[in-house]
Amino acid sequence: MRGMSSIKCIAKEDRPYELAEKNGVETLSDTQLLAIILRTGVKGCNVLELAENVLKSNSPRAGLLIFINTTIQQFMKISGIGKVKAIQLQCIGELSKRIRKTELYTGTIFTSPASIANYCMEDMRYEQQEIFRILLLNTKHRLTKNVILTKGTVKYTLISVREIFIEAVRHEAVKFVLVHNHPSGDPMPSAEDIEATKRICEAGYLMGIELLDHIIIGDNTYISLRERGYI
Repeated sequence: MRGMSSIKCIAKEDRPYELAEKNGVETLSDTQLLAIILRTGVKGCNVLELAENVLKSNSPRAGLLIFINTTIQQFMKISGIGKVKAIQLQCIGELSKRIRKTELYTGTIFTSPASIANYCMEDMRYEQQEIFRILLLNTKHRLTKNVILTKGTVKYTLISVREIFIEAVRHEAVKFVLVHNHPSGDPMPSAEDIEATKRICEAGYLMGIELLDHIIIGDNTYISLRERGYI
């Protein structure tokens, strides 16, 4: 006998699959969409209730933002979510980031700070550690390689000039952009950020590989060190 988790416990007119087929997926609520992805509930909790539990959880973020950078262990703290469903939920967040990145990247030439910041924003704005990456560009300013060099503490990431230019030479880049995030959400550059940028810019001049900009990502905001006059 099926327990209370069975889809049959939900009135037919309220079942997500039937509603999607009848009215289209765009008419479904966030809870109903998630219920279709989760497919099944657990004992004592049908799939709609389970989906609602996930979206109402505040660990670490509420609503749809829970799918961004939440760990398997954090998902498993939600009642009814085991390892398999936790991985399913992580995949939702990863797909959303890749869709966004693909949309932004297709046909884009990275010539403005805004285009660079938009490309990196969803990957980096929610990170709890400082991540330092370089975007390697060809002569037409198109991205050829996106390389994460380091993941540091919430205070500061140590930047290796040598590693930057090893990657640039390896991928035959002629220009590059530095990008890192501030987990605090405030993109204001520190003295260390400014000093490191100047050091890397000077090395690039000697190597013949131009540093176009250093973008610091905050919470849905950014600062360009070129626009601020540090490059």
